[in-house]
Amino acid sequence: MATGFLKVEGENIVGNDGQPVILRGAGLGGWMNMENFITGYPGHEHQHRKSMLKVLGKEKYEFFFDKWLEYFFTEADAKFFASKGLNCLRIPFNYRHFEDDDNPRVLKKGGFKHLDRVVDLCANHKIYTILDMHALPGGHNGDWHSDNPTNYAAFWVHKDFQDRTIWLWEQLASHYKSNPWVAGYNPINEPCDPEHHRLPAFYARLEPAIRAIDPNHILWLDGNTFAQEWQYFDTVLPNCVYALHDYTMYGFPKGKRFTGASSQLARLELQFLEKAKFMYAHKTPIWNGEFGPVYALDGLDDDPEKTNEARVNVLGAQLDIYDKYKIHWSIWLYKDIGFQGMIHTDPKSKYMTTINSWLDRKRKLQLDAWGRHPSKEVEDVIFPLVKYIDSVCPTSSNQYPPNWSTERQVTRLINQMWMSQCTSDEFAELFKDMSVEELDECARSFHFDNCLQREQLNKMLEAHSVVADISKDFVRPTNDRPDLGKYDPSMEQGD
Repeated sequence: MATGFLKVEGENIVGNDGQPVILRGAGLGGWMNMENFITGYPGHEHQHRKSMLKVLGKEKYEFFFDKWLEYFFTEADAKFFASKGLNCLRIPFNYRHFEDDDNPRVLKKGGFKHLDRVVDLCANHKIYTILDMHALPGGHNGDWHSDNPTNYAAFWVHKDFQDRTIWLWEQLASHYKSNPWVAGYNPINEPCDPEHHRLPAFYARLEPAIRAIDPNHILWLDGNTFAQEWQYFDTVLPNCVYALHDYTMYGFPKGKRFTGASSQLARLELQFLEKAKFMYAHKTPIWNGEFGPVYALDGLDDDPEKTNEARVNVLGAQLDIYDKYKIHWSIWLYKDIGFQGMIHTDPKSKYMTTINSWLDRKRKLQLDAWGRHPSKEVEDVIFPLVKYIDSVCPTSSNQYPPNWSTERQVTRLINQMWMSQCTSDEFAELFKDMSVEELDECARSFHFDNCLQREQLNKMLEAHSVVADISKDFVRPTNDRPDLGKYDPSMEQGD
């Protein structure tokens, strides 16, 4: 294990001894940047917190969320994570932990309480951390995971949002500049700039501002359009790793089942190589910051066991590709209520028994984008509307983001934004009149000791972990691109 600050050297990440270091791990999604499918609430984090404050009152609200942040990742989690041969935890956070919109450029030092704790826990177990700003002022994309309820990414239009983000990263860099177990900073998660050129221009402004305070840490820079494409990226910034995200529709309910057919394997490899073109052209390291299937739940799939076997197999096929090309990765995600996590809450826990009936309602209304299941109740309304829109506005399916159908755009606007907002208080009411002890029990449902492990997933990760990698030199092969045919983005929709 290298000591000292990691840095970029050609196509590799190296330690202070100059030897290549491989980083493989997971993202701590849903923690300091809450996400609706990860913990069950509808809509966006700031709406959820506002509703919980209204129902619980200030004292109980602050108690519950402080204990929840504490229990979500403890010494036991760090020990388990390291035991699987994983050595890098990507930590998403919401800017609202450190700055308020009504009090901009005033640092909330309390935001470091739990972030410092987890960074230190990981360091004690020789786990690097990558700090990931998942939600930025103004919203850098239009989705729930950027805590943006407007569908409009104002970050790219209003310079002050960008200036505030640079200011906040300067504060973070000042705080962590001396910590070698922080592997670096991931300034923007999944940016979506419809004009494309503003993202690399922002990186060019941000990089020297951070370097003036912290010259050592790596910057991990996501590509545009959910970390998938690289228009207008024509230069490489120093000591930077460029990041892609590599989800496949074979891992989702609306995708085709993965069988391991040669055509499916070719599609997976081509999809990865297309997203990595920029890195190969400029000979930089490659980091896949997010990937991974969602898993079937009992009662929502005709054969959940067979479905989950296929989902683990597609994950294994992706990991084989990443081994072949010697890249760094962080699976999405570490812990949740049962969709994707390496570990998840027990259905019998206090938190899950409290929200279980609500989850059925949420699925029927398709309030979550992630792992969305068919719903005749919704589709009987949405499909005729989509048909009408496509008939009178034929360019509807050609809007940004590319390859999004009208149905996906409409469902985001109606179900995942408007309807989810309307039901935010309804979810919070489930916790009304709970005592402090009951709230503590709900929060403790997320403690490692009370969670269940997804064994097949964890075995697969362990088989491809740092410990399992027998390469002594970790030299990435050149991109001798196999003759697999031409990549088409529609491939990601499955066979």
